Amino acid sequence: MPRPDRYLAGAIGLAVVMVALVIGVGVAFAYDAGSRRTPFPDPAAQAPALTGAPAPVAPAAPAQPATDPYRPDDAWLARVAAQTGIAPRALAAYARAHLRVAAEQPGCRVAWNSLAAIGGIESTHGSVHGSVLGEDGVPRPQILGPVLDGGAFGAVRDTDGGVLDGDTAWDRAIGPLQFIPSTWETWGADGNGDGLSDPNQIDDAALAAARYLCHAGDLADPDTWRRAIFSFNHSDAYVADIANLANVYASRSS
Repeated sequence: MPRPDRYLAGAIGLAVVMVALVIGVGVAFAYDAGSRRTPFPDPAAQAPALTGAPAPVAPAAPAQPATDPYRPDDAWLARVAAQTGIAPRALAAYARAHLRVAAEQPGCRVAWNSLAAIGGIESTHGSVHGSVLGEDGVPRPQILGPVLDGGAFGAVRDTDGGVLDGDTAWDRAIGPLQFIPSTWETWGADGNGDGLSDPNQIDDAALAAARYLCHAGDLADPDTWRRAIFSFNHSDAYVADIANLANVYASRSS
């Protein structure tokens, strides 16, 4: 399905880049409402229009086996993946982040469908541009956003010496949830327990995004949820589109 051209591989740390740079920790996901680019696949192309709801429905928490409090149940994964069309490996990362942050920050109430909506819009769950999300949670080829050299997204000079994005002059967004290096330095996480924090690895990226969302407060409150997503991108249209896709995933998983 064609992806609307207002979505580009963005970056956590960007909100039409120059606006984002004044936010202390950075914001997330570049969003361009007017540019013309090669269309990406759009997981929400058939979704109904938002009807004024300010935030998505939070579905039931993923089922989980007693042996691992953060591992979603295999039967839940299979059922919800089939109903939503989200690849099981990606869905497992969103669900795991939901469960872990629920334990760490019970007052936040981040839901897996909000994380899935962000992952769906930013990289089609790690599959944009022909990348394939491996069982290790790493998409190959690597997903990189555009060079932030002052063009469509403004300028962000290199902050990582090219270690993460391979560019020693300018920054680029990295991985399935599209972090920029400076934001990863602040919010990077180890979601799969391998002792590393890697923005290319979807468990790590999903946990980092969940924690970033939670800095806004209780996401069960519609205004707080909107503020959290708006901090990623200063665009009401972006907030509505994330809510729309999150609601689609919630309705299909019930």
